[in-house]
Amino acid sequence: MAAAADTAKTRPKTSPKSIKFLFGGLAGMGATVFVQPLDLVKNRMQLSGQGSKAREYKTSFHAVASILRNEGIGGIYTGLSAGLLRQATYTTTRLGIYTVLFERMSKADGTPPNFFMKALIGMTAGATGAFIGTPAEVALIRMTADGRLPPDQRRGYTNVFNALIRITREEGVTTLWRGCIPTMARAVVVNAAQLASYSQSKQALLDSDNLAIPDADGGYFRDDILCHFCASMISGLVTTAASMPVDIVKTRIQNMRMIDGKPEYRNGLDVLVKVIRKEGFFSLWKGFTPYYARLGPHTVLTFVFLEQMNRFYKIYFLDS
Repeated sequence: MAAAADTAKTRPKTSPKSIKFLFGGLAGMGATVFVQPLDLVKNRMQLSGQGSKAREYKTSFHAVASILRNEGIGGIYTGLSAGLLRQATYTTTRLGIYTVLFERMSKADGTPPNFFMKALIGMTAGATGAFIGTPAEVALIRMTADGRLPPDQRRGYTNVFNALIRITREEGVTTLWRGCIPTMARAVVVNAAQLASYSQSKQALLDSDNLAIPDADGGYFRDDILCHFCASMISGLVTTAASMPVDIVKTRIQNMRMIDGKPEYRNGLDVLVKVIRKEGFFSLWKGFTPYYARLGPHTVLTFVFLEQMNRFYKIYFLDS
């Protein structure tokens, strides 16, 4: 009893679980508003030159210019509603679960779990969030890919809810979870890399007391926006390099059509084999620049928004 009371006294006060999930979703949605054009370019680049080495878009800038020329300024925000729903489902779940498990695995004095436990927590959170967010992901891939097709081949979804309803009615409800396995595999890689590398980078920056120009607290960084930004950019680079091959598998499967009554790809391995054979090994990292340009700022904005919401909640609700 006494030990439990001591633990309750020493463990820092935290926000309720519902607030953790809410802040996770809001942080992701806020970031998506800024980076949706980069997500569009990334998806177009991954589908460019499908089945051959002749690419539809030569560079990311060529893709942006083509989209603006053919679809107008509003075209760069195609699929925004699906992107927001994806964050509301996927990011709410993954960041909420990660935060809850992270705190549960931390010691009574607030000492965080080690790197491998962070990675395991990240993989668990990512896989769960990906399963819940797959329908919005399918809608997002299709909506962002639509503008590259001839007018008679476009699906023409007006918004994410129209996409979900039509997919269910025209192709069956299970199509909403098409590519679920590679989506979950990507999420495992992304979250193991992103969440663990962010926590580890942030911790390393805060512990940097042996640098040449320490601050008043003995380290170069404090727990502020600069630290969050630097940790996020490191995390974004690690995550981009690790997750792109899995991401291109997910994108191709979720956008595929039936050819002569048969699916274009049998499974994720079939995608990898065909991409490497027909487009070259390094095509697995096709769209690296927009992917990092999207993932880097999205990681930064998500964690900055999340950290600031948690900070204000702590100041006005937990410490008041």
